[in-house]
Amino acid sequence: MEQLLSKIATNEQHGENSSYFHGWKAYDNDPYHPTQNPNGVIQLGLAENQLSFDLVEEWITKHPSASICTSEGVQMFRDIAIFQDYHGLPQFRNAVARFMGKVRGGRVSFDPARIVLAGGATGASELITFCLADPGDAFLVPTPYYPAFDRDLKWRTGIQLIPVICESSNNFKITKEALEEAFENAQKSSIKVKGVIIANPSNPLGTTVERETQITLVNFINEKQIHLVCDEIYSATIFSRPNFISIAEIIEEVECNRDLIHIIYSLSKDMGFPGFRVGIVYSYNDAVVNCGRKMSSFGLVSSQTQHFLASMLSDDEFVDDFLKTSSMRLAKRHQTFTSGLEEVGIKCLNSNAGLFCWMDLRPLLKEPTFEAEMVLWRLIIHKVKLNVSPGFSFHCVEPGWFRVCFANMDDETLEIALKRIRIFIQATDKKSDVPAKKSKQWQKNLRLSFSGGSRCEYEESLKSPSVMSPHSPMSPAQLVQTRT
Repeated sequence: MEQLLSKIATNEQHGENSSYFHGWKAYDNDPYHPTQNPNGVIQLGLAENQLSFDLVEEWITKHPSASICTSEGVQMFRDIAIFQDYHGLPQFRNAVARFMGKVRGGRVSFDPARIVLAGGATGASELITFCLADPGDAFLVPTPYYPAFDRDLKWRTGIQLIPVICESSNNFKITKEALEEAFENAQKSSIKVKGVIIANPSNPLGTTVERETQITLVNFINEKQIHLVCDEIYSATIFSRPNFISIAEIIEEVECNRDLIHIIYSLSKDMGFPGFRVGIVYSYNDAVVNCGRKMSSFGLVSSQTQHFLASMLSDDEFVDDFLKTSSMRLAKRHQTFTSGLEEVGIKCLNSNAGLFCWMDLRPLLKEPTFEAEMVLWRLIIHKVKLNVSPGFSFHCVEPGWFRVCFANMDDETLEIALKRIRIFIQATDKKSDVPAKKSKQWQKNLRLSFSGGSRCEYEESLKSPSVMSPHSPMSPAQLVQTRT
């Protein structure tokens, strides 16, 4: 029978069958609620910034004219509701350019004429890929990297992602040697490398890329005459030193072909607005800006959203206060969470940014394999009732690392999550005060929880027609915002 759907629609590159998305499904099927489902799964797999929504809500209350859906702002309805040029509202692009400069401490400025709008960071990532590469071409990506890159960059474009192997021995730093090895391996396989894609700050590591490393990257791509795409969507989530350094600053210091430099940005993480679907490609290449504008027709940001955010981001007093307060709250939450983990002997990679920690559970593995990581991960989801994301889904080469998010819930939910972790670790720790018989039985359960299935069998079991969505641990109406 002839296939009714296209190959693009039905190929396996979307990545929805990965363990990363499977954790979301586990949460969707049994979501935690403090009163209605207190034993449900707590969502620690979603990188959302909900710690400063009260500041946004206060601003909205004081500025009703920013929205065309209020009596104070309805006079702008007709102008905003009619067709808008896909370049974006000029006042919005101006406000975004200024905001990007503020986030980077005013050390660099951005030209509004180079901003290309897209439907969220997902749309921006795909857009720049379509502009730079043909099907079959490849980008080098340092590991571990965001699992949805496989969807955002590969699914519809047909390109390949080649891992640049980074290891814990040097805190997963990108090295010239690793870049060269990945590039040479691609050449040996007759794969055309079109560029390098990095996330700075890193998802899942929660670390900023050092100046020296970025200089190495710029020199590398300049030598190879390939592109460098920098995903900087977490640039305002810095909560401790070292400070964030944008690639926009580096190219002011290092001589390079600026036509090869591109930035992906959004307001999803820094402002906590993933639902607004604001994605940005900022390119120093005129041809990319022109091509990107044409392609952006398929994923525009609504004019209502642009109008509202242009007003908010143009309020310097609000922006300055928001950035300062958000950073302080992220620092406090990070400290609370990592300290709670340290109490039971769990270490995390030292981090200074992001909405998550890179948690080291290697000591809990029965053996240093990804099969053992899957055993532990499945137990954490189905028994401990926490959705954490395994390192395997981030293409980490070392089993036992997990990403755990800490900014998408209130203080009470976080404490319950930490309590569950404490109980779990105390029961599995061979050196704990748990009676030997009970501890031994728990260890046996840990080993058997995977039912002896292989990694391939497990991946097959994840395949489901169900749609998985990244919901927050609690509905917005129930969230109690954290205040300092």
